[in-house]
Amino acid sequence: MGNSEATEKINEIKEAGGEGLSAKLKELEDRVAKIEEKDGNLTLILMSGEFDKAMAAFIIANGALAMGKEVTIFVTFWGLDVIKKPAFSTAGRKFLEKMVLWMRPKGPDKIPTSKMNFAGIGPKLFRYMMGKKNVEKLGSLIEMAQEFGLKIIACQMSMDVMGLRKEDMIDGIEVGGVAVMLNKSYKSNSTLFI
Repeated sequence: MGNSEATEKINEIKEAGGEGLSAKLKELEDRVAKIEEKDGNLTLILMSGEFDKAMAAFIIANGALAMGKEVTIFVTFWGLDVIKKPAFSTAGRKFLEKMVLWMRPKGPDKIPTSKMNFAGIGPKLFRYMMGKKNVEKLGSLIEMAQEFGLKIIACQMSMDVMGLRKEDMIDGIEVGGVAVMLNKSYKSNSTLFI
């Protein structure tokens, strides 16, 4: 609420006198409650299944969690590669679903980089360099964030399209649709798309 709006509300309350004062006060309390509800929460939308972008998402998430913020990551389309288990069964799936699953990376340790992938050597090079600088591995960042209270929501529609099931994903995730993400996003101060 801007200064002029606040002044206007105060004048309205003064004009109302005793009558309507409690209604105006209740209205202001409701507005303050809505503002306080957004106290620093963060929603990330992870669409990319690329190593460097996933690293950024989980580093940001861990930073916000360390500051005591509530963080939710909604994972959709190729981002699902980041939260897949390295091994799972394709039994009982349709042929096209099996093909998609066979062609996609198997978990966070197998995803490519967005630049300098070099036929798969790029991620190994970056992991080596990060290890030399004591930077946590992606899998460790994911686990750490979950321990600090990160909520990971996998997109139901994307999972259906790609033939993925909840049991194919790492432990501790939820499955939900875009309405769940939008609800979280509306309650957040920041929403980042990666």
